[in-house]
Amino acid sequence: MSESLGSAKVLSLNVVNAVIPDVGGAVGITAIDKRSVSDSRQVTTAGVAGDQRSDIPNHGMPEQAVYAYAREDYEWWEAELATEIPAGKFGENLTTVGIDVTNAVIGQTWRIGTTLLQVTGPRIPCGTFARWMNEDKWVKRFMAEGMSGAYFQVLESGQIAAGDEIKIESTPEHGVTVSDVYQLVAGDRDPERLARVISCPELPEEMRTQVAGYNK
Repeated sequence: MSESLGSAKVLSLNVVNAVIPDVGGAVGITAIDKRSVSDSRQVTTAGVAGDQRSDIPNHGMPEQAVYAYAREDYEWWEAELATEIPAGKFGENLTTVGIDVTNAVIGQTWRIGTTLLQVTGPRIPCGTFARWMNEDKWVKRFMAEGMSGAYFQVLESGQIAAGDEIKIESTPEHGVTVSDVYQLVAGDRDPERLARVISCPELPEEMRTQVAGYNK
């Protein structure tokens, strides 16, 4: 049974505005420049219709089909950076409101519009993100604050539009969150957290390998 969260919804649906040069990046281009769209879009295992991913090896897995970031976390960054941040600036497809994206449980399923998404893990900041933001020591700062946002895979294709309610359909009992995974990548060496994350059945294998590599 779906759990209605009342005020939880998609504030903005964002897709690539233009593929732009990424000087210094291995791919040479980036699709991080995402802007809000007003219409409903089809969402499949390949992502949101009209969107694009340039760095397929690092950002093209089915487990990374959709990326969400919370408006509440944007508000913190706006105060920190002393500037307004438009929806899509961090490269997310879904700008949400009323739900704690970073503390979502790995494997949790969200019904949005007619689409069913499953939480797979955190966004790990990279050089492309740093160059796009043009802020001093951006990767280090982003990692330190712990507001990663979350990636999703698509379990059921469907339509999503801005304003759609977010309903939680199911939540695994293991309790491992996106934040748990992110903290381990960011340098946390808590053995209890590491054991829980590594044993999480819904964690994508590539992320499990990455977490283990950071905690050798």
